[in-house]
Amino acid sequence: MPQPPPVRSTSTPPARPDASMSLLNNVMDHSLDDGYAEAAARKKAAGDGGLPRTLRAKLGLAAGLVLAALVVTVGAAQARVAAPVVAKEREELIDRIDRETATADKLEETVDDLRADVSARQREALKTAGGDQAELVGILAGSVEVHGPGVKLVVNDAKEAGTDGDGDARGSSGFSDTGRVRDRDMQRVVNGLWESGAEAVSINGQRLTALSAIRAAGDAILVDNKPLVPPYTVLAVGDGERLSTRFQDSADGLYLHALQENFGIRTSISVQGDLRLPAAPSVIVRTAQPNTEKTEKGTS
Repeated sequence: MPQPPPVRSTSTPPARPDASMSLLNNVMDHSLDDGYAEAAARKKAAGDGGLPRTLRAKLGLAAGLVLAALVVTVGAAQARVAAPVVAKEREELIDRIDRETATADKLEETVDDLRADVSARQREALKTAGGDQAELVGILAGSVEVHGPGVKLVVNDAKEAGTDGDGDARGSSGFSDTGRVRDRDMQRVVNGLWESGAEAVSINGQRLTALSAIRAAGDAILVDNKPLVPPYTVLAVGDGERLSTRFQDSADGLYLHALQENFGIRTSISVQGDLRLPAAPSVIVRTAQPNTEKTEKGTS
């Protein structure tokens, strides 16, 4: 009698929820590498694993632990003992810094007083030796305070300093940050004002003379070795309307306009009815000498 064929189930077993993470499952199930497990088993079978078995080995381990604890204890004790000494040295250093700072402040005040005294003596000598032209010479030399009509010119960096423009108003300056006002820009501005008829000029309250220098130190502009920060306010005493027109029409005024158009440098100029410019801190003449000879009228 023939046997019926075996019945086979057509249903497949349900898939594991983590079937797609077989690699992660393998790592979690076998966290220790098989090679490490075999080596540990061999070492345990040979009696090499675990704590030392002989008395000598145990004593050596105990001595090592005691030595390590002793080193840690001694180090902590030394740090605790040295802490007050370090704190005292720190306080002494702070006190020394405070004393030296106070001394430097006093020396700066003394220097300022001496400069004021020298300037006063220079002005007095100028009045004595200058005759009728003493006041004019003092104004031209920048040794006296002046006031009168003129123009106020404000020059400031671009809002986004560093944006490049289409023109090349700076020529071969070599600065990549073209949105910043540079020393050569201020030199051209001041020279343009002098050429346009300015009788006295100052930048941010710093009076300029024939001996003044405008230089750069990094991104800072120095006027007579004193750093200035933007915006740069230039005051020029002279015939206000005429001075403003002549400067804006000059080559230096057009240069400033090119900086504004091409690099976003902000400028504004206005005519002022009365400007006050301080005297220069110190006017040092190294070569010129006063003329003590008086010329008689009528002599040939």
